[in-house]
Amino acid sequence: MPAPATCPCGLPAPYQDCCGRFHRGEASAPTAELLMRSRFAAFGTGDAPYLLRTWHPADRPARLDLDRRLRWTRLEILQTTGGGVVHTEGTVRFRAHYVERGRPGELEEHSRFVRLDGRWVYAGVV
Repeated sequence: MPAPATCPCGLPAPYQDCCGRFHRGEASAPTAELLMRSRFAAFGTGDAPYLLRTWHPADRPARLDLDRRLRWTRLEILQTTGGGVVHTEGTVRFRAHYVERGRPGELEEHSRFVRLDGRWVYAGVV
């Protein structure tokens, strides 16, 4: 899938300078919220390898088949706790909007993140 011009995560930056740098492995997300945003962008760009790399190994699936019928359109961050540059754990409650077969939908989740070897990883649902 070609890289989008603006970042799907919702921040006002070009994809290449925003979540693209995380997807390419040039940097790691410094906060749980930025990791959440970069994971949303990875769903939007079809980057399953990034999603697997940023998933806690205890819960990471062996493989991830993304549903190509879903087009992720918008991310709302509803609440964050912890997850900053000085924290080791954090949560992000979000609402992700999508379109499937022309019909809009949304997914709301309260996700948990932890630092593992200095990097934020997704650790499941709260």
